[in-house]
Amino acid sequence: MGIVNVTPDSFSGDGLGDNTDAAVRRAVKMRKDGADLIDVGGESTRPGFTEVSADEEMRRVVPVIARLRHELDIPISIDTYKAEVARAAIEAGASLVNDVDGFLREPQIACVAAQAGIPAIAMYNHRGRQLRDTIGNIVEGLLDSLGIAREQGLPDDQIIVDPGFNFGWKDDQALEMIRRLAELRVLGRPILIGTSRKSTIGNVLGGLPVEDRLEGTAATVAIAIANGADMVRVHDVKQMTRVARMADAVVRPDGRPSGRGRNSEAAAL
Repeated sequence: MGIVNVTPDSFSGDGLGDNTDAAVRRAVKMRKDGADLIDVGGESTRPGFTEVSADEEMRRVVPVIARLRHELDIPISIDTYKAEVARAAIEAGASLVNDVDGFLREPQIACVAAQAGIPAIAMYNHRGRQLRDTIGNIVEGLLDSLGIAREQGLPDDQIIVDPGFNFGWKDDQALEMIRRLAELRVLGRPILIGTSRKSTIGNVLGGLPVEDRLEGTAATVAIAIANGADMVRVHDVKQMTRVARMADAVVRPDGRPSGRGRNSEAAAL
């Protein structure tokens, strides 16, 4: 999954503001570099981020998605927790909803995905929560998300789960998450993880700035795949495509996913 941030304040320094042409060029290049889908976001979720209105978020993302619908032959995802934004993005051409609040903030976003007949990603967001056990917290939170989705008409087999790397975790907890990622298979859902350029990588490697976290990202991507990740969300598509293909050749030599619950439309992405 290649990341296209149509924001002025992305933590990774790659925010494109409202430059639709630049966003489309980046997405097209990511496709050429090996991306299997593109995730378009119009609001930063960095620590301490400033929320924007649904109208502003739609103003940023809808023109990009509408253009990409005709430029790309791969799925387009909308990165939002707002049901109104998700609905507009789907009408523009998005075929996947990526919710960093796991349907908890606006449960109706799961209904929007259900009505459109498309999959959704439910991320566990640890910000503001008490820690008991890293994987235990994640499993409990994602079970809540799956329950909300069912209530909104979105079945389990339409959901991809994301443990929320660096969303409220200390560095040692974020690393434990990757180390124990295989335990999330108990949920029976495809697993996505997004470690790309995150602060934990910079901290572990002696305070490296965002632009110098490529190798650290590569290490987390490879280990996450070895531990069961089915999708990785990244900024540096060319390099991480190579890492993912090499990791897959080692851990999935027969070409089949290693996790459970793979006979689903979500996994078909």
